[in-house]
Amino acid sequence: MYPQPPVSQVLTSLDIPHRVFRHIVQVTSLEQAASERGQVPGQVVRSILFRLGEGKFVMVLAAGPGQISWSALRDYLRQSRLSLATEAEVLAVTGYRIGSVSPLGLPAPLRILADESIFQAEEISLGSGERDVGIIMRSADLRRALGEIEIGWFLVS
Repeated sequence: MYPQPPVSQVLTSLDIPHRVFRHIVQVTSLEQAASERGQVPGQVVRSILFRLGEGKFVMVLAAGPGQISWSALRDYLRQSRLSLATEAEVLAVTGYRIGSVSPLGLPAPLRILADESIFQAEEISLGSGERDVGIIMRSADLRRALGEIEIGWFLVS
């Protein structure tokens, strides 16, 4: 019996239905994660942390292999410069290691932007806070769990 991953604990406390999926082998790609979960890559929600400046970060949620449009994101945020957070910054800001990051269960409030595409599939999966473990749930339930977030179009079309 495994302990409940951090994100599952959060969802359980919010009474939001979900399933924990434990991969048998190490996950090395988005496609592998989706396939083993019985999904297509577009159902996997990636949580990507961007640094806006010294000590300022924003998380962008994107569906599957879609590429974030840096220019659209800069325009939306009214930022002339931004960069991906380093591995150390991701851990410090989210409490999670790269490959397990989730927008749920963060140690401190963080601005979260979600690309509208993550809500198109009825079922999605996302990081659980543990490597090689995913959370599978309805996209409508994720939207409910996230509460007040900003939703827009941030992927390259």
